[in-house]
Amino acid sequence: MEPNGVRAVLFDAGNTLVYLDPVRMVELLRGYGADLELSGFRTLEFQARRRLHAGLPPGAQGTEPEVWREYFTDIIAGSGVPEDSRVDAGMAVVEVHRRDHLWTHVETGTPEVLQALRNNGFRLGVISNADGRMEALIERCGLREYFEFVVDSDRVGVAKPAAGIFHEGCRRMGLPPATCLYVGDLYPVDYLGAREAGLEAVVLDPLEIHGNRAPSISSLSELPAYLSARGHPAGVG
Repeated sequence: MEPNGVRAVLFDAGNTLVYLDPVRMVELLRGYGADLELSGFRTLEFQARRRLHAGLPPGAQGTEPEVWREYFTDIIAGSGVPEDSRVDAGMAVVEVHRRDHLWTHVETGTPEVLQALRNNGFRLGVISNADGRMEALIERCGLREYFEFVVDSDRVGVAKPAAGIFHEGCRRMGLPPATCLYVGDLYPVDYLGAREAGLEAVVLDPLEIHGNRAPSISSLSELPAYLSARGHPAGVG
């Protein structure tokens, strides 16, 4: 491994570590007339997420209200909520998320991947465009113990893809950007932002839409092997 190999892995949060909770969403939408099962929600959410990715312009932060309004509009319409109840359903989603964060689902195997990375000597942190609640959410979801810190854009006053938020994570690690790998799902926000800031980066791409323009993995379970194949089998440099 080269002297300046990857020593730390920094993660996006939403749709990387934590996801929209399918159980809570199905229950909420059924209250407005949706004809939806859990098995169908995953397909519906993937379709909405694919359109979200396609619609993100260069320089976007991925937190723009119109981006998420369209995402939830797609989900609500596809769920079978009657047209005359969709506005009310959308308002309910906003209110529930404001009161009790909806990104509370952790994919099976995530803690095991994080522990494996730590066992291999990698230091871990989170850098998220969020609304000030991300550290508490990571704690709630049982993942906080794996990370040295959680950088929340609302707390630090700078958001991805700006280099400053990535450099803040590197500063907290006490490491140069070239020794840090960033993992996130949004190509213009996470991958391009991290690369512009001087970090290594890989796209988490379960939709398989970015593989022709960036290094990618389809799930976090592939990350240890990805690091090893890139010549970073352990977090020492």
